[in-house]
Amino acid sequence: MIENYKPTYIVEAVYQLTPDMLKNKGIKAVLVDLDNTLIAWNNPLGTPEMRAWLEDMKKANMPVVVVSNNKYPRIKKAVEPFGIDFVSRAIKPFTRGMNIAKKRLNLQPQEMIMVGDQLMTDIRGANRAGIPSVLVKPLVESDAWITKFNRARERRVMKKLVAKYDMSYKKGI
Repeated sequence: MIENYKPTYIVEAVYQLTPDMLKNKGIKAVLVDLDNTLIAWNNPLGTPEMRAWLEDMKKANMPVVVVSNNKYPRIKKAVEPFGIDFVSRAIKPFTRGMNIAKKRLNLQPQEMIMVGDQLMTDIRGANRAGIPSVLVKPLVESDAWITKFNRARERRVMKKLVAKYDMSYKKGI
């Protein structure tokens, strides 16, 4: 079913999600993919924009948890400088990682939002977990080798979604 891959929202970048915007939707925490969503997969240092976004979330008491299929050492190295929590080996599109984050945060699925750049993993996993989702544009056009397979499938699914729904990128939710 094509609906399994339909995001709740479509936004150009995670940095466009403001604490007020999220709180107005009843969101109390942000789950976010790492590579090509929070940081470019080939730039683990992030950008000033990403650091400012994380600071805004922190000031608003809006927890951010990275939920990634990457290994523990890779994620720890990437997020440790920013002091944010993470779940490694999330096994998206399965719900394992999101369920771990949900238990840590002690929140209901509708009180969180999952932000990611891939329909096949991030959005599908969020839909399975009952968590609202946000599809964002990948930060860079190149992907790690393992992601290239998913992107080919994703293009076919996205064409079907676009034909059935308004799938244009917005500036917010």
